[in-house]
Amino acid sequence: MGILYSEPICQAAYQNDLGQVWQWVREDGNCINIQDGFNGDTPLICACRRGHLRIVSFLLRRNADVNLKNQKQRTCLHYAVKKRFTFFDYLLIILLMPVLLIGYFLMVSKTKQNESLVRMLLNAGAEVNATDCHGESSLDIARRLKFSQIELLLRKAS
Repeated sequence: MGILYSEPICQAAYQNDLGQVWQWVREDGNCINIQDGFNGDTPLICACRRGHLRIVSFLLRRNADVNLKNQKQRTCLHYAVKKRFTFFDYLLIILLMPVLLIGYFLMVSKTKQNESLVRMLLNAGAEVNATDCHGESSLDIARRLKFSQIELLLRKAS
């Protein structure tokens, strides 16, 4: 299930419903940077929380602000860097690991998807050194979680 948002476009972005996101943007172009009333997430932050590349790409093409912060003072880049495997991803990797290395390829694919998301945000001008309410930047998060490839991307961008 996950998070429930008060703003329909945020919920659609979180649930990877590109059709609904497109419809909301078409009806009201100003909703692209709307912030949810509960935690201040934007549609872009919602999509980054779940790693939805198509939604992120769509929102960026419509000039979504990559540097807007939610109530925890986090940007979409903070969430993109924090994105880890879901429980379901881990389960599939464990089950498929012995079968012709399918699990390994699944793991590599998910990691590359996360790197693509971070790269997309950096290309759109996301601020690498923006800190959250705990004083942690996206680079600090990558370092703490030992995501070396993402850390390298962020270092190059800062």
